[in-house]
Amino acid sequence: MIARVPILEIMSKVPVTVRAEVSVAEAARLMRDRGIGSLVVLDGETPVGIVTERDMVAKVIAQGKDATGTKIGEVMSSPLVSIHPHMEVAEAAAKMAKLRIRRLAVVDGGKLVGLVTEDDIIHLWPQLMEVTREFTRAGLVEKMEGIEGHCEACGIYSTDLRAEGSLLVCPECRER
Repeated sequence: MIARVPILEIMSKVPVTVRAEVSVAEAARLMRDRGIGSLVVLDGETPVGIVTERDMVAKVIAQGKDATGTKIGEVMSSPLVSIHPHMEVAEAAAKMAKLRIRRLAVVDGGKLVGLVTEDDIIHLWPQLMEVTREFTRAGLVEKMEGIEGHCEACGIYSTDLRAEGSLLVCPECRER
């Protein structure tokens, strides 16, 4: 069943990264040269944020800031929203829809191991993004329970995940 495909099967395994000190102009050139729409921002080996074309337009260009003098750390979205590589595609799509984002960093043990985009999911399962968006608009994401997958709090596989706040969590994490 396609819903049980883990993110690691569809993610980009070599996401392009930058340091927070890099200028917006440098980052924009890198994105242009690589044909990509976002960069994951690292502090050492730790992923700390993401910067998208939209961030650059809204936070730099539209505000009349100098792209050469503005650092990526000033315009990146942070904290970084991330998922585990074994999270299932349907869970990741639901998270994207709920948070209204189009990219998720894939992190394992604090290290960046990939990036999954809405386009990656749409290529695998075109109807999934629209279904999860509709569920979110109807408020059904909050009511989801008894779902199989990996707990978004501890990462352990469970057949009884339930929505708690913005996370799908296992019985053990709900008791904490």
